[in-house]
Amino acid sequence: MSEHEQLLNCPAPAKLNLFLHVIGRRADGYHLLQSAFQLITLGDTIDFYRNDDGRIHRSHTLADVPEDQDLVVRAAALLQAHCNCNYGVRVHLHKRLPTGAGLGGGSSDAATTLLALNRLWNCGLSRSELMQLGLGLGADVPFFIFGQNAFVEGIGERMQALATPSKWFILIWPDVHVPTPRIFSAQELTRDTKPVRITDFPDAHNASNANNLEWKNDLQAVACAWYPQIQTAIHWLGQFGEARMTGSGSCVFCAFDDENSANEVLKQVPNTWSAWKTQALEQHPLLKWSDEE
Repeated sequence: MSEHEQLLNCPAPAKLNLFLHVIGRRADGYHLLQSAFQLITLGDTIDFYRNDDGRIHRSHTLADVPEDQDLVVRAAALLQAHCNCNYGVRVHLHKRLPTGAGLGGGSSDAATTLLALNRLWNCGLSRSELMQLGLGLGADVPFFIFGQNAFVEGIGERMQALATPSKWFILIWPDVHVPTPRIFSAQELTRDTKPVRITDFPDAHNASNANNLEWKNDLQAVACAWYPQIQTAIHWLGQFGEARMTGSGSCVFCAFDDENSANEVLKQVPNTWSAWKTQALEQHPLLKWSDEE
């Protein structure tokens, strides 16, 4: 196959929530959020092989995820229908990110699929059009198409580009899959955190500072109460800095100023947990494929 018929090793980076506040709830039940989303180098990769028969199918398997529910397949089908495209595709997802971890893995996979197939199928959609299409797949999908670290509001659909410092992170996954709907439906969830402004955000650096308790994850207390393994991981990682949960869990992270410091902590992580060293990204690697700056 030529480069016009396939796109290989397309990155689908994870994200961290440097903070996550729940500031209210809409009449339709959706929660109003404020957060800072940080792209990181850790992520999945996807291979795309174009075909002319219009079929969309996958050559990978995901535990407990039927093909028609796979976000990669759904994203491809959505774009194909939206553009009335005659091409099809075989996709192969190289999954590295755990599910139910708060890293946005499924949403990032869907976003990369839309970005890659927009190019491979010559659909010609703009970034804003892809973001609107992606919202139908999940609230975090538009962020990954936006492609920049962002101050996010609403139900996740409103975002402003945010400059964040160059950091290294240690991530720990305590082998727990947290169902996001369960967390948001908890009666004990705080839903009235005082709104903040992007200008209040202390250059993102202090979001990982133990002395800056204003910037927290409102979902963390509920998740830790239900899954004590998360609290155990936070307590252990908290020896080395401000550790917190990302998203609705279950991954926890801690920021470091340099790679050597992160390496030293990584060596000490108990082997009962999965752990990674990763670095902050300034922007999504596929942002260059967008027609909008």
